[in-house]
Amino acid sequence: MAPVAFVTGASRGIGRATSLVLAEKGFDVVIAARTVREGDGLARSSSTRDPRCARVPGSLATTAEEIHARGQRALPLQFDLLDDASIERAAAEALATWGRVDLLVNNAIYQGPGRMDRLLETPIDALEKILHANVVSQFRLTMLLLPGMIERGGGVLIDMTSGSGQMDPPGPVGRGGWGFAYAASKAAFHRLVGLLHVEHRDDGIRAFNVDPGYTPTAAMRALRGGPSDLDEHFRGAPPEVTAQVVGWLATDPAAAAWEGKLVEAQRLCRRLELLPGWPPKATA
Repeated sequence: MAPVAFVTGASRGIGRATSLVLAEKGFDVVIAARTVREGDGLARSSSTRDPRCARVPGSLATTAEEIHARGQRALPLQFDLLDDASIERAAAEALATWGRVDLLVNNAIYQGPGRMDRLLETPIDALEKILHANVVSQFRLTMLLLPGMIERGGGVLIDMTSGSGQMDPPGPVGRGGWGFAYAASKAAFHRLVGLLHVEHRDDGIRAFNVDPGYTPTAAMRALRGGPSDLDEHFRGAPPEVTAQVVGWLATDPAAAAWEGKLVEAQRLCRRLELLPGWPPKATA
């Protein structure tokens, strides 16, 4: 019987890439996201000062087809971090359908206004939404799936964290920086893995924080129509870099050295040469 992974935000970006890597490593994958059908994907601006939306490719249906093409099963489930009922339904359906979840990848984050706003421009309701989605909802899903892992004697949890929750930005929003609401939510979420490690490592639970580093997304490009101000300050990497790191952490015994710790995906991927052709060789 194949191990089962549950990946949130799996319709595109890091979530999609991670789902495909895990399928290649023999996992059946529960894929959860808001966008069920191709063509329905909608990216919303991360600033309250910018009301724009843009269509973006990617869907659970497409990711499921790609998993099937790799010889593994996919279970697509509608999932919204701002909808507590959808989180509980997704966890219940995953367990009812396949009976277990061996690996949880908490990848999805709140997408919308408030993430990239300066302090005085951040509405309180936006802060509350971001904290609920990026902290409370991630905790909710973890608590729904963790008991089964403990009962079976083990499991893996991988949380996508962010440098924004660990360091000050090089400048304000618009000049290489990020919003307080997003940074605060990622700082709080970052604490979950350390506590999981000290409380449940003896139960066979392996927990990791993974920082993807700056990863330009289809949504960012669609909304901006070109490079971001962040491109001037950070070297970006494709989603496949983080996906390969997640696959390695989930399956390689050497990953035990990283349990309970922060893994910088770009650095580890480069060191272990997990993604052929990345980073690209410098040209003269």
